[in-house]
Amino acid sequence: MANTRLIRRRIRGVQATSKITRAMEMIATLKMRRAQERGLAGRPYSDKITQVLADLAALPGEAKALHPLLQSRPVAKVAVVHITPDRGLCGGLNANINRKTVSLILEQSVPVTLINVGRKGLEFMRRYGRDIRAEFSRLGDRPSLLDTLPISRIIIDDYTNGVIDLVYLVYAQFISTMVQRPVMRQILPVEPAEIPTAENVDYIYEPGPAAVLGELLPRFVEMQVYHAILESIASEQSARMVAMRNATDSANELIEELTLMYNKARQESITTELLDITGGAAALA
Repeated sequence: MANTRLIRRRIRGVQATSKITRAMEMIATLKMRRAQERGLAGRPYSDKITQVLADLAALPGEAKALHPLLQSRPVAKVAVVHITPDRGLCGGLNANINRKTVSLILEQSVPVTLINVGRKGLEFMRRYGRDIRAEFSRLGDRPSLLDTLPISRIIIDDYTNGVIDLVYLVYAQFISTMVQRPVMRQILPVEPAEIPTAENVDYIYEPGPAAVLGELLPRFVEMQVYHAILESIASEQSARMVAMRNATDSANELIEELTLMYNKARQESITTELLDITGGAAALA
């Protein structure tokens, strides 16, 4: 009987775990949909600002070439914006992003400084003694552009002042519910996209192309950082939803196995009792 009581206790424990993972899966699903909607809502702005920036950069003139965010120079120090979740329980997402950043650091022949966004990446980099320029955490599941402006400001100021010469973003790009891909993207110096000849339109800029470009370039960097964080949040919630679904399925399978074990143990106990009763009756006869 002690064996059946132990199995019953394990079944109740696994059932409680299954309820928790199921609830976490539902919460992650809701948050993932919201993050997807926010990312999709910002894509038209992202596409348009990229197009305008490319058109401005293609204009002739020396004023645009003098803007510090467009200038390329010999690389003496690299900065990496390392974006990870604040929490775990999202499968191998954190490990994949950390591995991508470490691979990038090892490829560099110059010093690398880190701007960590998210507690999991910060803990990993601290553990291995990496140079950390700044750290940001607890941005929440629905950050606004204002919440991410300090990150962009550090990047822009350090690059403008010559403290760093190259800036990369490393984050998890949301591809689909099942696929989140760690990506690395250079954001400074800004390299405007090339516009196909068929899509090139002769715009008139007021007060002038150089002034518009000077205002647009910082906004472009801010937008890049903000959308990378939104992509990371959508990837985090998607990975957590999948991980919690797998955990729930595993718990249900374990419950079935334990239930079968319990039924077998109970059957053996009943059979033993029946044999004892039959043996006692035979002895009395």
